Order: sequence, then structure tokens, then C-alpha cells
Amino acid sequence: MCMEGKLIIFAAPSGSGKSTIINYLLQNEELNLHFSISATSRAPRGTEQNGVEYFFLSPEEFRQKIANDEFVEYEEVYTDKFYGTLKSQVEKQLAAGENVLFDVDVKGAVNIKKMYGNRALSLFIQPPSLEELRRRLEGRATDAPEVIEQRLAKAEYELSFADKFDEVVVNDVLEVAQVEAEALIEDFLSE
Repeated sequence: MCMEGKLIIFAAPSGSGKSTIINYLLQNEELNLHFSISATSRAPRGTEQNGVEYFFLSPEEFRQKIANDEFVEYEEVYTDKFYGTLKSQVEKQLAAGENVLFDVDVKGAVNIKKMYGNRALSLFIQPPSLEELRRRLEGRATDAPEVIEQRLAKAEYELSFADKFDEVVVNDVLEVAQVEAEALIEDFLSE
């Protein structure tokens, strides 16, 4: 019988380096981190496969699962475009001894933490400042100026949630933030 896994929850404003930090952590096999596979009502893109990148559901199927309280967290990002995490999938991964990694929005993170309590560690990755975040988003050169403004406005809102997380990692120097996040997770997993 393997030990039951734990939950590691990440949230951050767009451009704060969360994905880079998560990718770094996934390379540490001792942490035994595995992404939770989310459900979505959007169509598969490229080579995405059902049950690998996402569980692809119709908007109707998604609404039915919401009505049945089958999600740990979910969000309707746009009309009929849902994303969420199925309780059954999380429980299956935990039972298999996996430490389940969540990359979710701030509200989803708070909900997951509330549901799983001490079995979950919530980490908020924070940019050093909104000015630095603007510089990073502009440096990506992937978004139109109005999209950057939307992301910055959303970031300001998301930053107001930081105190609801177990730990806040300020990503000023990426390597330092990576090591700090790794140490926090190692401590949590050894409890």
C-alpha cells in the first residue's frame, strides 16, 4: 500500500513565472509531482488527447457535472468555455500516491485549499511589482497592448488574494524563486 499523495496548488498573475517554476519542479522526481488533469468544454487543440492533456466534455456534460457537485473547482472563462478539476480524478491520483499539482486561478486555488485543508499546500507566485510584470508581459511580445492592460488589471485583483495562500514566493530572481518553491514543497511533503 503506497502512501496517499498530497496536493500542491499554484496560482499567480499571468507573466509572474509560474509555468517556468512548475516546469523546474516537475524535473525533481523525488517530489513525485503529477499535474491534475483538468476538464474543459473547449475542443481539443493539435494533438491533445482526451484523458491526457484534458478531459474534453461538452458544455452540457460540464454543467451536469457541476450540478452533481463533481468538481473540486471550475470556472466558466467565457460563455460555454469551462475549465475545472474533477474530484474523482484528484482522488484517483492521490490514492495512487501521486502528489497532485494544480495550476489554477486564485479563486480555484482558495477553493481547493478549503476543500483539502492540511493535505494541500497553496503557493502564490508573485511578481516583484506590477511595473516588472508589465515589462515581462511586453517582453513576451505575444499580446496586443489592450490584452496586456487586461492582464495587468486582472493581476492587481489576483494580488489581493496573496494573503489567502499558505506561502507567497516572490519571483524576482527566477533561480531563487525556484529553489524557494522547491524547499517549501519538500518541507510540506516531509510532514
